[in-house]
Amino acid sequence: MALFQSGNPTLSEKIFSKTIGTADSRTMTVRGAMYKFGFLLLMVLAGAAYTWHLYYSFQQQTMMTMMWVGLIGGLITSFAIIFKPTWAGYISPAYGLLEGLFLGAISAIFNEMFAKNYPGLVIQAVGLTFGVAIAMFLLYTFRIIKPTEKFKSVVFMSTAGIALFYLIAMVLRLFHINIPFMYDSSWLGIGLSLFVVAIAALNLILDFDMIEQGANMGAPKYMEWYGAFGLMVTIIWLYIEILKLLSRFANNRN
Repeated sequence: MALFQSGNPTLSEKIFSKTIGTADSRTMTVRGAMYKFGFLLLMVLAGAAYTWHLYYSFQQQTMMTMMWVGLIGGLITSFAIIFKPTWAGYISPAYGLLEGLFLGAISAIFNEMFAKNYPGLVIQAVGLTFGVAIAMFLLYTFRIIKPTEKFKSVVFMSTAGIALFYLIAMVLRLFHINIPFMYDSSWLGIGLSLFVVAIAALNLILDFDMIEQGANMGAPKYMEWYGAFGLMVTIIWLYIEILKLLSRFANNRN
């Protein structure tokens, strides 16, 4: 059913629809999902603050260890939640904390790397991420952007195309073959980053719609945690892409 089509693999028709009619008599609400998203955001910020502090306390080795713990742990917990949505309420906070460890570490690295020619890069990336997320929420709430079937299809296919392109680039890099504009700061590379940021932002519209549709269809209460988790996945993707985009601009100014 195209109603549930989303570019975010964590928020898909199959996952939501198979929970309808379960034994849980309580149903999810949009407000409940947003409250839980807010809690996950606090977990991400707490984890990020810790690894950021490690970096600027001259404990870079410990920070790198925690970064890898966050990256690998975040992947494991995300797959666990995807395959077992009923665990979302228990595992999602851990996912947020682990992702925060990873994001805080890479943010500190980027901040130090561009401290001279682009001071405040990370602060700008954080501000832009929140700004874009709020803008997308308002555009969805006031139905300025409507998640029509055509809109969903375009965003879904674009997201799948980006994922495939990234996968190919990663495989090629294992064989020491680099796609130049994938990593450099040329205008083509900047254009690629702008496109990916735009698609990540539009995925937020689909995520908001998915959460609302899940609530309207009477999904069980634990799906509030799952919806919050799925929304967090997109927000983290958006932040990383904005960070990469700003770093390309910084390099291009040299």
